[in-house]
Amino acid sequence: MAITTDLSGKTAVITGSNSGIGLGIARELAKAGAHVVLNSFTDRKEDHALAAEIASVCGVKARYIKADMSKGDDCRALIEEAGACDILVNNAGIQHVAGIDKFPVDKWDAIIAINLSSAFHTTAAALPLMRDAGWGRVINIASAHGLTASPYKSAYVAAKHGIVGLTKVTALECAGQQITANAICPGYVLTPLVEAQIPDQMKTHDMDRDTVVREVMLARQPSKEFATVEQLGGTAVFLCSDAAAQITGTTISVDGGWTAL
Repeated sequence: MAITTDLSGKTAVITGSNSGIGLGIARELAKAGAHVVLNSFTDRKEDHALAAEIASVCGVKARYIKADMSKGDDCRALIEEAGACDILVNNAGIQHVAGIDKFPVDKWDAIIAINLSSAFHTTAAALPLMRDAGWGRVINIASAHGLTASPYKSAYVAAKHGIVGLTKVTALECAGQQITANAICPGYVLTPLVEAQIPDQMKTHDMDRDTVVREVMLARQPSKEFATVEQLGGTAVFLCSDAAAQITGTTISVDGGWTAL
């Protein structure tokens, strides 16, 4: 059997995908031929314009659906409105940094809801569609923090460890059904949000750009290079390919060696 990465005819739903990692993954899946559904909690002209751009450039169907990933009903409604979901990429996430004893309860609840519970709800809604189609891919965007920890990130680390566990359970429940589930664990990724932080870090540490990136922002990333959204998108495409049909229930680190330490 020829190995292919042609995703023509497949529909991919990517949560939290109107910018950054999610948008990068959506673009790469569309380049591979998949129809894509973009998502976030906003409903702006720019959101729908992104979908139109992807459709035009890649020659696929693309649309944007507003859904608040902090709400379980919205998560499930997203899959229902999509109408099909051969590939589910659970990417939506937020962050807050504080010591455990000072961590705001509302921030904890929001991070767990968006970073972890949303993936449960979307997966629960998508699996029947994948089973009916006889094929499916669940790709959860975890983090290096799904495999290790940092201080002051209790909710984020707990949620990302939970995502890794959910991935394994999903894989076991779908074994033998042509449905796989895997987690991608990025280190630091050069997104517009991260790029915007660099000038402030330069001022704070009185360093030039290259030095502050290498010695401060990428202090724990041995490669001293950011991962890119295109690389994460390429990893997602690989996990959807025939070559990855027997890769399930595992994590793939895209972290420049962070978790090898």
